[in-house]
This record gives sequence, C-alpha cells and structure tokens, in this order.
Amino acid sequence: METVTITKTEYDNLVSNLVTEKDERARLERQIEYLLEQMRLSRHRQFGASSEKSAYDHEQLNLFNEAEVMAAPEQPEPELVEVEKHYRKRTRLTTNKLPEGLPVEVIDYELPESERVCDECGGKLHVMSHDVRREFVIVPAQAKIREHRRAVYSCRCCEAENDHVPIQKADMPKPVIAGSFASPEAVAHIMNQKFVMGVPLYRQEQEFKRGGLLLSRQTMSNWLLRAAEDWLVPLYERLKAELLKREVLHADETTLQVLREPGRTAQSKSYMWLYRTGGDTNRQIVLYDYQPNRKAEHPQRFLEGWRGYLHADGYDGYHKLPEGIAVVGCMAHLRRKFDEALKILPENARDGSLAIVGKHYCDRLFELERDFADLSSTERYEKRLQSSKPVLAELFAWAASCKAVPKSPVGKAVHYALSQRKYLENYLLDGRLEISNNRAERSIKPFVIGRKNWLFANTPRGARASAVIYSIIETAKENGLKPYDYLKTLLGTMPKTSANQLDLLLPWSKT
Repeated sequence: METVTITKTEYDNLVSNLVTEKDERARLERQIEYLLEQMRLSRHRQFGASSEKSAYDHEQLNLFNEAEVMAAPEQPEPELVEVEKHYRKRTRLTTNKLPEGLPVEVIDYELPESERVCDECGGKLHVMSHDVRREFVIVPAQAKIREHRRAVYSCRCCEAENDHVPIQKADMPKPVIAGSFASPEAVAHIMNQKFVMGVPLYRQEQEFKRGGLLLSRQTMSNWLLRAAEDWLVPLYERLKAELLKREVLHADETTLQVLREPGRTAQSKSYMWLYRTGGDTNRQIVLYDYQPNRKAEHPQRFLEGWRGYLHADGYDGYHKLPEGIAVVGCMAHLRRKFDEALKILPENARDGSLAIVGKHYCDRLFELERDFADLSSTERYEKRLQSSKPVLAELFAWAASCKAVPKSPVGKAVHYALSQRKYLENYLLDGRLEISNNRAERSIKPFVIGRKNWLFANTPRGARASAVIYSIIETAKENGLKPYDYLKTLLGTMPKTSANQLDLLLPWSKT
C-alpha cells in the first residue's frame, strides 16, 4: 500500500468537501422524499376516494389503553343470539316511493261495442276488472303568456253632460320588475336553475332557444339583479338581524373570481364569506357575504355588536375578532391533516406511524361525540368534561413530545394541533357547541359546486346579488322548503308586502 502525504490545508479541504457532499446528498434525499409524498397525495386526490374514511379508522386496542377506557363493569354481558342470514335487496324506483298528491292521468282501453260478445254463448260482456300499469311521466318546463287586464271605468252621464269625466281603475298587483315581462315564476325558475342546479345563464339561454324562446342571458342577468336588489335584500337583512340574536354561529369562506372590479385585475381573488346558525336551533339561517378580499375586518363588520361562540377554521382573521367572541376550532381540519399525512405514506409504513396515532386520537374524539349526540346540551357538556377532555389532553401531550420533522405533512399536522390548541379545546365550554365546523363547510359546498359551472361573477354587483340569492335558497333548504316554491312565493308577495310584514315571509313562518 502506498502512503501519500498531504498538507493539513489539503486534508481540511478534503474533509470539508466530504461533509458538503454528505449534506447535499441528505438534502437531495429529503427533497426526493418530499416530491414522492406530494406525488402520492396528488394521485390520491385525483384518483382516490374523496371520503376521509379508510381501513385505518378501526380502533386499535393498543392505543390510549382502550381496554381501560372502554371498560364498563356495570354493563351486563350481552346475550348470544343466532342471526338469520340477510340478503341485501336492490332498491329501485317503485310507485309507492313517488310523492303523494301527484295528479293521475287515467287512460282507459276498452273493446269496441261490437266485440263485447261472449265466444261461448254469445251473451253480452261486462267489465269485470281492470289490469293496471302505471307510468311516471315528466313534462318539460312549459312557457305561456299571462296577460293582466285591468278594467278602466268611466261615467256615461258625465261623458254626456259634463266637460270632466272621472276615471277609476281596478286594483292590479305590481309586477316583480317594472317595465318588464318577467313573472315571479320565470325569475324563480331561472334562479333555481342557476343557484340550485348549477346551470349557467348561457346554458339556460340555449335551452330556451331550443324551445323557440329567444331570451338572452343579459335579460336574465338583469332580472336576477333587479329581483335580488328590490325584493330579496330586505328579507336578507331581516334574516341577518335574526342570525345575530343566536349565541352559536359557524363561519367559513371560499374564493370567487370577479372579472370587472374597479382597481383590481380579473385574476384577483375575491371571497364569499358564509355565516350560519348552529345545531342548537330549529330555525336555521344561512347567509353569504361577498367581499373583495380575506381581511379580518369583514367578519368584524358583519358580526359587529354580536357576542357568542363562533365555529371557524384555523384562519388567523377569525382570531382577531373582538373580546366577547370565543372562536371554536375545527377538529375535522386537524383529523384531515393527519389523514393526508397517512395517505402519502407507503402502505408498509402506515401501521404504527405518527400519522395513524394522531388520526386515531381524533377518531376517538369523534366517536365520543357520536355517543353524546342524543344527549341534552347540559348532559353533553358534563360527558365531554368526563370523557373527551382527558383524550384531548393526551393528544396534545403526545403532539408536544413526538419527534416529527417540522415541514413534513405529519409535522404540519402536529404544529396545527399545538398552535390551535386553545381554539380546538373551546368546544368543551358549552354543550351546544360542535367538535367541528363541518356544518359551515356543508353549507358553502353548494356555492363551490355552482362556481365550478358558472366559473366567475362579472361585476361586484352581480357577486353581491348572488350572495343574497344563495342565502335565501340555502336558508329555505335548511328549513325544509323547496327553493323554487319559496322564491316564487317571495317574488309574488314582496311587491305588495310592507316592511313590517317581513316576518310573515320568513321560511319558518306558518302563514
């Protein structure tokens, strides 16, 4: 073996290069692992099931000392019974599942009079019974012209003897839009198609054209704007006043593109905010509020003067609300982060991982909530302190002690848990509160689905009108009303309703 002598400077440079190469290799390995994780997550989002349920949702008894937690010595042993074999029946549309009250069209099929003769004896046949076959018939939307004719009266005597003839007119209801041929039914139909069914105005225009009706999208857009501003805004404001009387609310927000907003480019992000009631009332209210950005000043302005509990996600803007508003965090957001961290792991690395441990803590809390679902708010509050609070404490203690890489998916989930702890624990403060903000997320989903179809709003005025219309429709749905019927009633009644009669038109009104 040949010995080579080098100087100390050369040796130091060699060691330095080796360390640098080692660090660079480690950095590249981390980058490759990160890119693989993102690829797996992206592939799951594109091709995998959207549900957050997975094979790992089943409880593992080695977590949280489940045997001790779930033990209930006072419960009697269950009896063993033999269960009959069950075969799932395929469900199909049958006549007994059709709504009651549908009109029935009867078509009779009879033999001609000349053929009602018995083949055996030649006697006359009579109707013994009927074979009945029922069909479900759908008639496409039909258009017609409704002509309002108001009688104008004058006096024959005055016409013959006086130079002045008094004229009287019969009462006639105001139109939904002055100077337009729009009817409450037509406007309600267009609103229902766009904001419930997600059919953009240009598609409605094409459908009308195929039916021989030339109704432009500009005309339909004008109808929606005028009807919303003239008649639905007052009801929206009345619903907002009612909303702010509640002590428990939910909030969320999502993006919206507005093409022609002064001082902003067409690519700028605007926001549709959502506020709604909680599960502690049977008079549900869902309100949308359009704003050009996501600044905290918007929920502050909307909730001005209000005090209570506000369910929200981890967005910092909600945490800047004034004192008297307690923000309740969303445990579903935390669970989703652990779930995503679990899905990007290879199959053979999931069991026993930090992601699955965090996910099972969340699953345990949600299971307790399902157990408490039928309790009163007072009983639920006590049960949460008894059962949920220890699990929460154990979750945060585990999060504080686990050694997750800070910028890894599970590290981000752990950081979210620790940084949001004071808000995530707030649902323990009152039995009326919920463990998640899923109620608001479900309510904002119809807007998100509609946005995928009509893509953007043209002007801020249109965005505000959309917020009002969505509010009326989603509030109607939450109270068990059919959106089209409710809109038709509102647009037919509001022109002849005074401001002090708005309570009669609220969705839970019995009149």
